[in-house]
Amino acid sequence: MITNNGLNNQLPNSLQAVFEELEILKHLRNAGIKKGSGFSCGYLFQLIFCLIFEGKNWFRMLESKKSDGLPCKDAVYRFLNSPTYNWRRFLLSLSAATTSKVSVLTNHNRPKVLIIDDSAYERNRSKKVELLARCFDHSSQKMRFYKGFRMLTLGWSDGATFMPIDFSLLSSTKSNINGIDERIDKRTCGYKRRKEALETAPSAIPSMIQRALNSGVEASYVLMDTWFTQQPLIKSITEQGIDVIGMVKATNQRYLVNNQRVDLKQLYKLATPTNRRKDILRSIQTTMANGVPVKVVFIRNRNNHSRWLAILSTDCSLTEQEIVRIYGMRWDIEVFFKATKSLLKLQKEMQGRSYDSLISHTTIVFARYIVLSWQNRCNTDERTLGGMFYELCDELKELDWAVALQQLVEILEEALEKSSKIFKKFIKCQLQQWFASLPNYIKAYLPILSCES
Repeated sequence: MITNNGLNNQLPNSLQAVFEELEILKHLRNAGIKKGSGFSCGYLFQLIFCLIFEGKNWFRMLESKKSDGLPCKDAVYRFLNSPTYNWRRFLLSLSAATTSKVSVLTNHNRPKVLIIDDSAYERNRSKKVELLARCFDHSSQKMRFYKGFRMLTLGWSDGATFMPIDFSLLSSTKSNINGIDERIDKRTCGYKRRKEALETAPSAIPSMIQRALNSGVEASYVLMDTWFTQQPLIKSITEQGIDVIGMVKATNQRYLVNNQRVDLKQLYKLATPTNRRKDILRSIQTTMANGVPVKVVFIRNRNNHSRWLAILSTDCSLTEQEIVRIYGMRWDIEVFFKATKSLLKLQKEMQGRSYDSLISHTTIVFARYIVLSWQNRCNTDERTLGGMFYELCDELKELDWAVALQQLVEILEEALEKSSKIFKKFIKCQLQQWFASLPNYIKAYLPILSCES
């Protein structure tokens, strides 16, 4: 794992390069995540960051043979439980800087979007977790209740790369099991996020989008599913200067057509049929009851061809095909939820009880995904994000013998400095011949000989 001495040399080569390129530790310091004594926050962050690639949780790591030199569990939990660290500023700063790098690699004509969705953050076996609530899982086919939080997430995508921007672990004021810890200082960032956890999703979304735009994230549209495409929320988002594309369902929302208020089913009958593609049935330009002009496209339901689905866009200049294509980018956030829970061990790796530990660990998991997404975008091969994750696991397992081999070479070179010039030249020649015969994946761990050859 990571020892206290030579921290940067203990990271996998690919991870070390990304940490330096994305300046992750710099963003950590700029967010005020730093300590005055003991193990540095950068060291503890990298320790937890690389924990997933070992295939062990923190308890098993302390029980293993690699526990020598590692900090005790209290040091790690104090780092995760601190309410003064501004983890939101760190995630916004890191994601904004990374998306700007990705935008350079993206065609300017390709639309960039923000995606809003929520997912279940389950803690079914917990009893004393702060702000624990009984939540309803509307996305599950079982339509069940669970103990935990609603993880409201804002992400960015250009159709090829997805980056998490911001999140909020929402609790509930009506069905909460535990409340806010009274010992928390009300001036800290942790207390503000606790108060935010008691808000509703529609009230939290506009501020999340505003923070993303203020941090420098470029986007033209906000994509949402039927649970968030409500007229008051759409109006508050469009007032920030960004358009909305989302799927709508047949509710009591009304649309104005020829000074008449109609629902979605009546709007379908009034829409003009399209003959361009068989999947796009009809479209119509109308105005919502709150005065926002929209274009509604009706498409065929693939699961039931006798039914239709409706996609709403506040950008009426888009064609029907463009609206459907851009809305299809919303699926990137579903892939993100699946990857963070199955591969990156979200909600399973750390079992803290404080709300700060949930926020900090979730931020670290999101940072892992940003690193993997950036590597996946920069690499020329066609590896999937999951494939890159398992390759990093293999690389981390090879670090122990690789570091030992590199230290052996360094000791040998120090001994040669005290030898005669003839003997020193002979040994260096033999070392370079031996290095030239090694496989490339071993050469990567011996940068000293690589530079000399």
